[in-house]
Amino acid sequence: MANRLNPDSQPNRSLRIPAERWRLRIRGLVQNVGFRASCCRRAQELGLAGWVRNCSDGSVEVQAEGSEQHLTELRVWCESGPLKARVDSIDGSRVATTGADWFEIRPDHFQGKALTR
Repeated sequence: MANRLNPDSQPNRSLRIPAERWRLRIRGLVQNVGFRASCCRRAQELGLAGWVRNCSDGSVEVQAEGSEQHLTELRVWCESGPLKARVDSIDGSRVATTGADWFEIRPDHFQGKALTR
């Protein structure tokens, strides 16, 4: 499994050029249902870089970077998420690319502060 300590376990970054970066905010029953871990696995399978985290309003935020095709596939996956999730809405926007090389689960983000569990 690819992770921050072993970014070489993900597909070669050069295969994802030209890259875009999307920010997604997923709302519904998306926390405490395995959404972040499942999203991270799916993003890694697609060769995307970026991160996923819980937000204080009960939503999940994703920033992912890669090809438009793979980003679209991740967004489609996010529309249903893992089995126990219920997705009510997804807001998305393009943001500046960062050149990240791996996809990770970030600490929860509550009221401007990052919290770890």
